[in-house]
This record gives sequence, structure tokens and C-alpha cells, in this order.
Amino acid sequence: MIRWRWGTVVDTRREWHGSLELDVTVEARRPEDPASVRALAYPALVGVPRAGDRVLLNLNALALGLGTGGYALVVAVPDRLPDDVDVPGHVVKARYTPLQAIVLAADEEASPLRGELAGAVDLGGMPVVVADLHSALPAVLAGALAERPGLRVAYVMTDGGALPAWFSRTLDGLRPLLAGTVTTGQSFGGDLESTNVHSGLLAARHGLHADLAIVTQGPGNLGTGTSWGFSGVAAGEAVNAVHALGGRPVAAPRISDADPRPRHNGVSHHSLTAFGRVALAPADLVMPSDLSPALAGPVRAALSALCPPHALVEVPSADLAGPLGELPVKLSTMGRDLTQDTAYFLSAAAAGRYAATLAV
Repeated sequence: MIRWRWGTVVDTRREWHGSLELDVTVEARRPEDPASVRALAYPALVGVPRAGDRVLLNLNALALGLGTGGYALVVAVPDRLPDDVDVPGHVVKARYTPLQAIVLAADEEASPLRGELAGAVDLGGMPVVVADLHSALPAVLAGALAERPGLRVAYVMTDGGALPAWFSRTLDGLRPLLAGTVTTGQSFGGDLESTNVHSGLLAARHGLHADLAIVTQGPGNLGTGTSWGFSGVAAGEAVNAVHALGGRPVAAPRISDADPRPRHNGVSHHSLTAFGRVALAPADLVMPSDLSPALAGPVRAALSALCPPHALVEVPSADLAGPLGELPVKLSTMGRDLTQDTAYFLSAAAAGRYAATLAV
């Protein structure tokens, strides 16, 4: 099930929050094995590899061409193990895998936020934007801050994509603009840790004192090409969680006229499943009011079919192209940038703008 390979670190490359990129030569076991790879290490898990270190690699995703940015993953530096780190928490992430890690949850007894979170039971009407792809995060954030520059915005990362928040260079670049990140479920590496989306939302509101939160899965996702076989379907469950906690769910449907796959043109079938079938609680469905006529008609029809229980909200978006272009990170979804999939990013930004108008 795992393509184990030994390798030797040749050099270090880029470094960002929680991650270190390496050049590694590979000890081949099969003729098709690469002679060298780019590898990614998470120092909090495996220590800091140095040139000359022998490393144990997992080549699975690289061999299958999956969306890992072209990385092999460092599993261990066996000849130079990192020192033990005593963590006051007892919450285990990536449970019962060889790399299960212990973290301090924001609401457990040893947490400095225990007092604030112990009695927290609701979000006090906080608006929460829910999207099904990680690539929506910067666009939603840009729209919210363009509408209200001083807003405290928290990111709540679910565990449908990458589990380590450290993998996301997008998140690293957005750190100065965010009140913080909460990693939920099996995901880890955020400023705060939580056991599930519900406690993660409460941590964002009462621990990070957010005015607004954004919920998406981490980078990467699992999809089979079917309506239900997609990790982002959990966006519908996030809508239910926001509603159950007394927040204001704002859904950011995936809208595009650039995706070559018919099932993702107009409103993606994944968004229609998540918000039309999984989300049982009402949400505000946001679409730009200034989409091209050819796109606006099908999008409006698809989203109107979900109302009620949801409410369709149309928000101007054309002027948000400027704030999107000024972000400190590169916008990319399925390999397409802002100029190649303008409707997608403007739609996500419109949801952020609308949510910002709801924040108290």
C-alpha cells in the first residue's frame, strides 16, 4: 500500500511555516523509480533534515501523479531522530496511523483558552462562509476585507484534503491577513486545534475572537467524478454545524465557465450536492450579480432550485478583481489562475463581501 524508498538529502530548498522542501536522491527498487525527487518534510513531525541525511520516503502520491505539488514525503530521518517534545494536550490527530501526533486542543483542560471555551455554546450570529475547495479561501478573504478592511477573519480547516495545514503555501502567505487558523478533525498544524468542525467554529469565535470565519477543506481533495464521491461534500455538513451553533451560514457555490468538464460548468455538481442534498439547514447562497449573461442564467436557475430552504443572494463582484490581484498569494484552482477562471474567484470573493456585511 505504500511505496517505501530510501533517499539521501542533497540540499534544502524553500521553507515556509511548518514545511521544508528538499532535493533527495532515491535508492531505486523498480526500473521506473526516479533518480531524484523533490521531497517535503514537516519538521514538527520528523525533525529538520540536513544535506547528507538518509531519509525514509513515501512515494505513493508522486508515483500516482496525485495533487501533492510533485512531492515525495519524508516519513523519518532514522539516523537522527528529533528530540521528544512534551505536549500538554492529549488529543491525537492522524489517529492510529504510524504518524499519529499529539496536540493540545483549544478547549481541553491544559489549554490557556479553556476558560473562554468551556462555556461557549454558540457563535452569536457570526457569519461563516463555506466553500468546497481550498482555492476559494484567498478569494473569500479578499472579498471580506475589501468590504470591511478591519474585520477579524479566521480560517477553519476541515480534514477532507491535506491533513497538515503546513502543506499550504497559500495559507502561509495569508497568515498576516488572518486572525488565525483552526484545524479540525484529523487535520492539524493550525494556530488552534479542535476535535471537530463544531468545536473548531467555537474556537474561531471565542478563542481567536473572529468576526467572520471561512470553512474549507485543506489543499487537495478526494474525488471520483461522481456527485457523492467527493470530500468537499462535507461543506454541507459545515452549513449544518454553523446553523446548529447559532451562526449565519453563507454558501459559496463553485461557479465556473472555464472548467472543461461539463459537470463543473455553471454551478459544479459537487456544490449542488453539498448545499442541495447534504445541507439541511438554510443558508444564503451567493452568486455575483454581474456574471456574463451566458453564465448568469444557468447559475441562477441551478441555485434557485435549492431555494427554499436556502435564499439566493446576488452581490456585485466586478470591482473585486483589484483586491484579488493584490493578494500576497497566487490564485489557482485546478491549475487555472484569475485570468483563466475569473468567474470562480469573483464568485468566492462575492460570498466574502456579502458575509462581511453581516458581521457585527
